[in-house]
Amino acid sequence: MRLSAGAHVFGAVLLTLCAAGQGWAQNTPPPLYTPANAGAPLSTRVVNYQIDAHLNADKKTIDATEYLTYKNLTGKAQQTFPFHLYLNAFQPKSTFMTEVRLSGTRGTSAGSGWDPKHYGAITISKFEVEGVGDLTSKMQFVQPDDHNADDRTVMQVTLPKPVAPGASVQFRMTFHDQLPEVVERTGYKRDFFMVGQWFPKVGVWWQNAWNCHQFHATTEFFSDFGTYDVRVTVPQNEVVGAGGDLVASENNGDGTKSLTFHSEDVIDFSWTASPHFTDVEDSWTGSAGTVKLHVLMSPGHVASAPRYIHVLKGAMTLFDKWYGPYPYDRLTVVDPPHGAEDAGGMEYPTLITAGTGPDLVTPKGVLLPEIVVEHEFGHQYWYAMVATNEFEDAWMDEGINSYTECKVMAALYGDKTSALRFPFAQMSDFAEQRLSYLGEPDTDPLTRFGWQFMNDSAYGGVTYGKTATVLLTLERIIGPAKMREAMHEYFMRYRFKHPTPEDFMNTVQEVAGQDLSWYFEQAFKGTQIFDYEVDSIRSDRADWYNESAAAAKHDSLKKAALEYRDTVVVRRKGDFIAPVDLEVKFDNGEVAREHWDGKDRWVRYSYTKSAKIVSAEIDPQHKMWMDRDFYNDSQTAAGDGRATRKIGNIFLFVSEWFSQLLAYLT
Repeated sequence: MRLSAGAHVFGAVLLTLCAAGQGWAQNTPPPLYTPANAGAPLSTRVVNYQIDAHLNADKKTIDATEYLTYKNLTGKAQQTFPFHLYLNAFQPKSTFMTEVRLSGTRGTSAGSGWDPKHYGAITISKFEVEGVGDLTSKMQFVQPDDHNADDRTVMQVTLPKPVAPGASVQFRMTFHDQLPEVVERTGYKRDFFMVGQWFPKVGVWWQNAWNCHQFHATTEFFSDFGTYDVRVTVPQNEVVGAGGDLVASENNGDGTKSLTFHSEDVIDFSWTASPHFTDVEDSWTGSAGTVKLHVLMSPGHVASAPRYIHVLKGAMTLFDKWYGPYPYDRLTVVDPPHGAEDAGGMEYPTLITAGTGPDLVTPKGVLLPEIVVEHEFGHQYWYAMVATNEFEDAWMDEGINSYTECKVMAALYGDKTSALRFPFAQMSDFAEQRLSYLGEPDTDPLTRFGWQFMNDSAYGGVTYGKTATVLLTLERIIGPAKMREAMHEYFMRYRFKHPTPEDFMNTVQEVAGQDLSWYFEQAFKGTQIFDYEVDSIRSDRADWYNESAAAAKHDSLKKAALEYRDTVVVRRKGDFIAPVDLEVKFDNGEVAREHWDGKDRWVRYSYTKSAKIVSAEIDPQHKMWMDRDFYNDSQTAAGDGRATRKIGNIFLFVSEWFSQLLAYLT
């Protein structure tokens, strides 16, 4: 897809949109914008949103008119249509807040009190349907997940007559947003605005039913593909970034300006504004063409822009090479200001939010800014293009994205230094993800619906950390080349679609050429713990019954002639059953290798030879990255204190850095 940057005629078209509102209500639909050089659609375009929005920067509100054209491709007549009203989650009696009180969420601990500054709301004052008229009185709030009558994040309307298969229906809504002070990656902080999930959004007809879940503390979003034509009117001094191409700009002569954006083959539209942004521009060229980069830096953070751009270009290059092309012609990175950290680390189509701080907090050896930018860019693939149902299958976006994040970070910054890279302390991104998984190894399967996890910690540890760990283990089972081929095939096959977990698993099995159901059933659908250990190693002289102090002294001179009975006991401590390899080393240089199916609880290997055991190690090739305890995977005849010293150094650094971070944040 390539859009015409010179499509200035669209400005005039959309300027007439609002004036045409009454006429449209009388069966005169608004004109649609088509780029002069538009090619074939990349997606099946179900929706077209045309929104005219006015920001009141003082009151922190948005007043807007939305025209939505929905094409009924469900194969069935549709009469009832559900809509997400996400901003209504930020109210004290909502399901979102009830869940936050119970188990917490990002940036908010369990049991937190209600803070009125985080109040948010979206109110539809008029709801019309072309050819039908005003159906405002027919709007009804529904709660499909928990029946909480006080939750108003889903609204539905039943039309007087159904929309036939293949036909389109056009809705016109007038709505008002009250933005919260930044919470859950949307809202304002002083004169900074991050405007996400801000307009009425129709649900998705998926798997033969409407899928329109309430907004939960541990869920994100699911939408159909389409086109967006959005006009935002803001104060003249605002620097605006958006998830679309800027196709028109007008000074209104009253201290405001109107900017018009167009985007195609996307599932959402977001925007940001601040009078203090510094727009650091750059570009990157991949297999689908040149992409314009806008990095919107907040005051005091501009020095971090090169870090953002370096990792962004590196990630874009590797994704293009490994998984597939980035088809859009722009990408905007938003750096939230101090105090708006909850707006950081979020993804929208062609717009992502990052996070930084003074060098004291984010020294170059701490790669958190790089990880955040890489992770949010990765969502352009697994969230924005593959577009899985994050309410129900969060691991298919967040988890797969965490895995590819680790792969990209390792390629760019080193296998062992992709999270921390100091001479005295190193840590890989994969190691960090594994630690997250180990905190919640058996609470929930990956396939649990997002809001049904035991708590927020379990959701994070399983959805992000466990998935990354499970996929790295899968890579080592089938081989890196096959795994990369499978990921590429999965992306290319299911981009601009809504795949299921079975689609992913079947693709991997097809590419790998082997039945992996034994692994998927336990690692993806189950909660089994993988934990194998070397229980014991022992070397006894074969003639132990003749041994005496004198004989031992004499025999030491004839060591080569002595025989030993060497034994190794391997034990499966967890309930995850998998085949494992064992490597046994002897003091004469010999190595014995065994393969155990792991089905029993333990197995004993015995050897008779003129050598003692030096060490025994399970999984010597380190395939099973999801093993809960690496330390019990091996035993040696002699101790080694290097690991203890390294852990001590890492702990010292992390504790000091964390103290500095707390001082900065408070």
